[in-house]
Amino acid sequence: MTDKIILTGIEVLGRHGCSEFERQHEQLFVVDAELYLDLSQAGKTDDLGDTIDYSQVLSDIKKIVGGTPRNLIETVAQDICEILLRKYFLLDGLKIVLHKPDPPVAEKFSGAAVEIVRHR
Repeated sequence: MTDKIILTGIEVLGRHGCSEFERQHEQLFVVDAELYLDLSQAGKTDDLGDTIDYSQVLSDIKKIVGGTPRNLIETVAQDICEILLRKYFLLDGLKIVLHKPDPPVAEKFSGAAVEIVRHR
């Protein structure tokens, strides 16, 4: 499947991390998502019912990242995949990249990220 909907730079505040500081202070997370599905019918009909409404996907991602704190960004990315695959039947698979741009560590670097790909 080569068709996909691409959502980039979804900014959400969350409280994920292993330290107490990360659980008490919101920090920025950025999500990129690729949704794999057949877009040929939507291209022919121009009907939202033949595709996935990405505004709903954005809302779902924001609820997950802004919701229950997790120790690991791996778990947050996995939660996103599981919920979206369960909710959107047209979805054949997806790729989620979850960025933590400013983790509270002493070392200076541009951030951490995980990439997870899941298929039905």
